[in-house]
Amino acid sequence: MALAHEIVINGDFQIKPVELPEDSLEKRVKDIVHKAFWDCLSVQLSEVPPTYDRAIKLVGEIKETLLSFLLPGHTRLRNQITEVLDLDLIKQEAENGALDISKLAEFIIGMMGTLCAPVRDEEVKRLKDVKEIVPLFRAIFSVLDLMKVDMANFAVSSIRPHLMQQSVEYERKQFQEFLEKQPNSLDFVTQWLQEATDDLMNQKYKNALPAAGGAAGSGDGPRLDPMAVQNYAYLKLLKWDHLHRPFPETVLMDHSRFQEFQLQLEQLTVLGAVLLITFSMAAPGIASRADFAEKLKMIVKILLTDTHLPSFHLEDALTAVGEKVCLEVSSCLSLCGLSPLTTDKEAVLKGQIQAVASPDNPIRRIVDSRILTFLDTYLASSHQKPSPIAPGGLGPIQKELEAVAVKFVRLVNYNKMVFSPYYDAILNPREYLTATPE
Repeated sequence: MALAHEIVINGDFQIKPVELPEDSLEKRVKDIVHKAFWDCLSVQLSEVPPTYDRAIKLVGEIKETLLSFLLPGHTRLRNQITEVLDLDLIKQEAENGALDISKLAEFIIGMMGTLCAPVRDEEVKRLKDVKEIVPLFRAIFSVLDLMKVDMANFAVSSIRPHLMQQSVEYERKQFQEFLEKQPNSLDFVTQWLQEATDDLMNQKYKNALPAAGGAAGSGDGPRLDPMAVQNYAYLKLLKWDHLHRPFPETVLMDHSRFQEFQLQLEQLTVLGAVLLITFSMAAPGIASRADFAEKLKMIVKILLTDTHLPSFHLEDALTAVGEKVCLEVSSCLSLCGLSPLTTDKEAVLKGQIQAVASPDNPIRRIVDSRILTFLDTYLASSHQKPSPIAPGGLGPIQKELEAVAVKFVRLVNYNKMVFSPYYDAILNPREYLTATPE
């Protein structure tokens, strides 16, 4: 289920060749075993007369691999491979001293060139330059391994549209079977949705996001829109305390993705706050220059690149950001024929940028709130065109924000399709009436 989910959710999903770390035990063992195998083959082929047992087994493996690349309609190629790489015939030729390994290798390379993806053309072409049999066989298997990965990724891209149609029902069925074995498997989901409901009922949280309204029932008071509660609940996942709180069961397979979104949005919040402060203090002439704004954004992004690392210290990074921003602003002011920043203004600008390190910084909180508002609007209007415009002050980071929003909304919408029956059962409007905040 996890593999199917990954293929559907991640449009860039690809199987990658296994690369063992150079200093790992697995890599050393693999190298030793492979060297022993190829050394043994070299000894057999150097005998007089040569012994072809291992070589013929390798030809058999190559034959099966080449046949696995064929589609049902490739009848001519299938017959050609079967005829030329006939192991019984090859064994007879070896026993009679008439086997031409070089000729077999030439046919194999030609067939690989026919079947490989264009990206492998150069690697297959280089095989023709290898003249010694053992190094040639090693190189052939190396390229075949890459072709297997290419074929697997082709299969993934081919089945994705069909998998999308089936995966919602498939994942829901798998989860239902799990739920029947573990009846408490919705406890954290229930808590998560209940918290979202309680937040939206409280006036203090209603002002944070525009997701609270609802139609009034007959004498029961206004009710929360279940969809609005769900949207708000997904936004809460972007502020989750991953170290101390269990993640809701229905989004557990995407735990790492939500963590990644959270890190990206934290970085965008700091970036947006720094740019908002800078452009508010800079002269209007340079603040409106698109080239300068883009250059400054790239500089700050680079200095904040390692935000996700445990060793990263935001305070130190923002000190460097403040210094660099002041230099760039003064340089741009000079190029525009304006007076550079005074010492006092530089000190104020650096101080305000440094203050962004605190999560309680007013400007950082404003940017954070506007980002959540943008994501909420994007989520609510995900099926509408054009896409919503970023709130005021977020213009410089709109492109980066939209990139995150598109992936976030795609993930949320898919999760809703799979698990909406469970969410609807938990969020029965009759059970969640608006209460007077205490």
